[in-house]
Amino acid sequence: MSNDQTVSGTGVVSGFAYAPAAWTKPRPVLPKRIHDRVVPDEEREGEVERFKAATTIVAGRFTERASSATGVAAEVLGATAALAKDRGWLRAAQKLIKGGQSAEAATEGATDQFVAMFQQVGGLMAERTTDLKDIRDRTIAQLLGEPEPGVPAPSSPIALLADDLAPADTAGLDPELVLALVTRLGGPTSHTAILARQLGIPCIVAVTELAKVPEGTPVLVDGTLGTVTMGVEPGDAQRLIEADSARREAIRTWTGPGRTADGVEVDLLANVQDGAAARRASGTEANGIGLFRTEMCFLTAQTEPSTAEQAKIYGEVLAAFPGKKVVIRTLDAGSDKPVPFANHEDEENPALGVRGIRLEKTNAGLITRQLDAIAMAGEDNDASPWVMAPMVATLEEARDFAAACRERNLKPGIMVEVPAVALLADDFLNEVEFFSIGTNDLTQYAMAADRMSSPLATLTDPWQPAVLSLIHMAAQAGQRAGKTVGVCGEAAADPLLACVLIGLGITSLSMATNAIPAVGVQLGKVTIDQCREAALQVAASRNSRDAKELAAKLLG
Repeated sequence: MSNDQTVSGTGVVSGFAYAPAAWTKPRPVLPKRIHDRVVPDEEREGEVERFKAATTIVAGRFTERASSATGVAAEVLGATAALAKDRGWLRAAQKLIKGGQSAEAATEGATDQFVAMFQQVGGLMAERTTDLKDIRDRTIAQLLGEPEPGVPAPSSPIALLADDLAPADTAGLDPELVLALVTRLGGPTSHTAILARQLGIPCIVAVTELAKVPEGTPVLVDGTLGTVTMGVEPGDAQRLIEADSARREAIRTWTGPGRTADGVEVDLLANVQDGAAARRASGTEANGIGLFRTEMCFLTAQTEPSTAEQAKIYGEVLAAFPGKKVVIRTLDAGSDKPVPFANHEDEENPALGVRGIRLEKTNAGLITRQLDAIAMAGEDNDASPWVMAPMVATLEEARDFAAACRERNLKPGIMVEVPAVALLADDFLNEVEFFSIGTNDLTQYAMAADRMSSPLATLTDPWQPAVLSLIHMAAQAGQRAGKTVGVCGEAAADPLLACVLIGLGITSLSMATNAIPAVGVQLGKVTIDQCREAALQVAASRNSRDAKELAAKLLG
């Protein structure tokens, strides 16, 4: 196979698919006569009403899709519906209309303003630009009387290709017809990747040369290695697909528990954001909660909830897993996840600014009150919560946080996101009882690359050998101290990488609930010695692509 028949990106959901390529429908083009039109004074109020009507319809469609979806898809669609009704964006557009622009031009102009703002904030807020552009395109199509842009409605199986995919597009896909997702933009933690994992279909992002693949061309998509190949013999592709079908059937029927082929048990836990998600996770093979993202409960809270109000929210998660391990992360607000009731100052580089445990510097007592609420929830539910702080960088921060937790009968731990913690792991574990490695942030800080930057997706891949070396440092320190070291970032949901992580000495893996069976199946195929040998060789690789290929050879 010649190299010019293969384009590569970052594989984020494993598996094979073979089908004709189908590109998404383009966004509506705004005619110059409408873009440049100056609306007379007497027509501007009517134009505002026309804009309001269009956005109401678009938001309503998102809400309707959210109500008929489940799991992550429902949450993402609900968040997009809320964004479509965002008062700041609506006001910005209406201001432009009252200044004489058409509703269509104002929709475009207001979106440009907010996209620039989101990109300046960076992180997950930058990822919301895809959502907002999708809202813009649907609103303009509604105003122009055109069909909604987005994915085609296939009558036979396809591999869906796009510059980027909005949540509304991805969440509504039929996995029986859309066999794979490939995007030119996006990153490993994008909505496309997360929703593709829920659908159980191969997914590749950041394929810079994707435009080389023509509409209708049969392609073989390898979600593990991140390749899209044209010109594959159908018989060769079919053999790979059949083998992959057996893997998918094993995933569908997997019942746990997590353990290697030689019987070494691995704690497989769920990442959740509220009580509803925890209750759903309790009906699966998840052995507990490895990451409760508390800030996700408060993204729209204008005032800080009282201790009792917070305790009720945390108690719902504890109640879903009585007697089981539940790890609660204190507010990881700031940067890409500002909460309205916290004081977030303007910063030049918010990803490196006041976020996580650092909020205490500008919001005295905020984390202390949260610990009071967690302790109250533990008492109310006869539970012993594990609590971890994000963005810890110094021994003093770890020591102070651990003391505050122990005063409240909480088990203290910290996130390993700042490379300083991995480099001084033994010293930090003298202060706390456990580590949880956030591979998303650890990777972006180790590689000095924004994890939402599509051009840098190769750098923000957790398969980077430097990142694996930092994880190894933390895991080995845990073994020396006899303390647990888990992974709760997206890396834990990659079946091959999960085996490598266990080989490096990681004791638990926490991930989106729907990713657990795939990881469980892969672990069950290999021995702990295979994992350890693969981990040593993979960590010595030259780059992330070599690391993936070696892992697939040794563990696949």
